[in-house]
Amino acid sequence: MTVHKNNIIELNNSIKMPQIGLGVLFAKNNGEVEDAIVSALQIGYRKIDTASAYQNEEGVGRAIIKSSVPRSDVFLTTKVWNTEQGYDETLLAFEKSLARLQTDYVDMYLIHWPVKSKYIETYKAMESIYKSGRARAIGVCNFNISQLQDLMKHTEIVPAMNQVEMHPYLNQYELIDFSSNYNIQLEAWRPIMMGEVLHIPELAQIGLRHHKSAVQIALRWLVQKRIAVIPKSVTPKRIRENFEIFDFELSKAEMKIIEGLNQNKRLGEDLSHVV
Repeated sequence: MTVHKNNIIELNNSIKMPQIGLGVLFAKNNGEVEDAIVSALQIGYRKIDTASAYQNEEGVGRAIIKSSVPRSDVFLTTKVWNTEQGYDETLLAFEKSLARLQTDYVDMYLIHWPVKSKYIETYKAMESIYKSGRARAIGVCNFNISQLQDLMKHTEIVPAMNQVEMHPYLNQYELIDFSSNYNIQLEAWRPIMMGEVLHIPELAQIGLRHHKSAVQIALRWLVQKRIAVIPKSVTPKRIRENFEIFDFELSKAEMKIIEGLNQNKRLGEDLSHVV
């Protein structure tokens, strides 16, 4: 994995992806998600992360068409939900996502959660989709090390990405080490802990030195660890603030302070068995 000066990550299949994107979980499938995406694209974002389960793929598709940014310049990610998993079911779910997004391909297609009895067949369907060229890269979300090992033992293509919960209270250092050995890009969901990072004094203190918010410090910490981030917001001011993290750098001492905040604390629920 290489991170270039323009904050582009090269995935293990040589596809290039922006390091920061806009997450749209909970964004309503109407003017809310559309306005958020149009605003983000105007600010300079070039990656949008949605999912079948978010029930806003239609709005995402409309927003990309409505914006002045060509579809080919937008890195678009969506995911197959738990109840859609299985080989044939995944192929059908992918077709439905493409139709809702009004596109003939996605840049990244992910398994949303590792449903134990289905994720291998689901991923095999995704390998077929990848080989067809309709997904430029494929990967997973919320897989632990043993699940990744099991998946790779039974499939051909090493996942390009594993999207997992990661933030100052959950630094996932073992998963980072494992992933780097296989060149699997990690991407952090809930990177700013739904705003809770604003209440972490250490982040606020570091922010004062850089004239940045605790949110920007948390995002910058992940970016410097070569982790991709998809902070969610529907507020233009916050969308812009989340993007303004490439004009400063944290020192090694500051990085160490943030690493020391780890509590192995998850804020999100494990939904791998919700079927």
